[in-house]
Amino acid sequence: MGVTGQLGEFLRARRSRLRPEDVGLPAFPERRRVSGLRREEIAHLAGVSPSYYTRLEQGHAVNASEEVLNALAGALHLDPHERSHLRELAGRRPRTSCRPAPERLHPMNRALIDSLRDVPALVLGRRTDVLAWNGPGHALLAGHTDPTAPERAADRPNLTRMLFLDPHTRELYADWPRKARAVVGNLRLVAGRHPDDALLAGLIGELSMKSPEFAELWGDHRVRPCEGEGHELHHPLVGPLAVTQHSLMPPHSPQQSVVLITAATGDDAARHALELLARTD
Repeated sequence: MGVTGQLGEFLRARRSRLRPEDVGLPAFPERRRVSGLRREEIAHLAGVSPSYYTRLEQGHAVNASEEVLNALAGALHLDPHERSHLRELAGRRPRTSCRPAPERLHPMNRALIDSLRDVPALVLGRRTDVLAWNGPGHALLAGHTDPTAPERAADRPNLTRMLFLDPHTRELYADWPRKARAVVGNLRLVAGRHPDDALLAGLIGELSMKSPEFAELWGDHRVRPCEGEGHELHHPLVGPLAVTQHSLMPPHSPQQSVVLITAATGDDAARHALELLARTD
């Protein structure tokens, strides 16, 4: 799908989640024919003509001005991440899709995670491919997989694919739906920044076909970066534990993220569980 198509889908998805009373309009008692606000209502709130807004949703108008984008963001009640995503979609012209070369692990990231002998750590590419993990990272997140797989570009595990299609990974997260929403929201941001990435488009297409849950979340168009967040895990070897995931973006490799996983603050049981995994790896 082209960038203008993504822009239209995003606008429709955000429009559908708003109710008249959310934006100060009367809550009409009769049944509305559309979910959420009508196009003309958003156009009125943003101060643009209904015909222009319709063209935006249909992909026939691109390169909207900064003033129009700000007005649309306000009318749609977008949060800061959604506003940034809107600008990514509106500011790009369609480009020829190409198949990029496999991502190469930055040696400084490799050295960093290897130095963390007792902390689960891994390096992710922009499509959530695992470019490297240390022993504790593999033991915590994917002990049922080949630990050497990230070393071969063709065999690299992909955390998003595993989250939706691998039952072992799915069972690891006590609140799987929350984790799934976060991962898809972050993937939406990446797709907006790299609309010409054929490998990313292939991953999204595969998951949309194989996972109805992914397809539903992807169609919702929510965007959210994956930053620091806490999770309750049910690990098959050490049992339940509460952890915090830290995602770092090294300046020397902005397309790669270093993920560190620590025990939740004050949770001695989780700390001991991670120490056990580090010793048994």
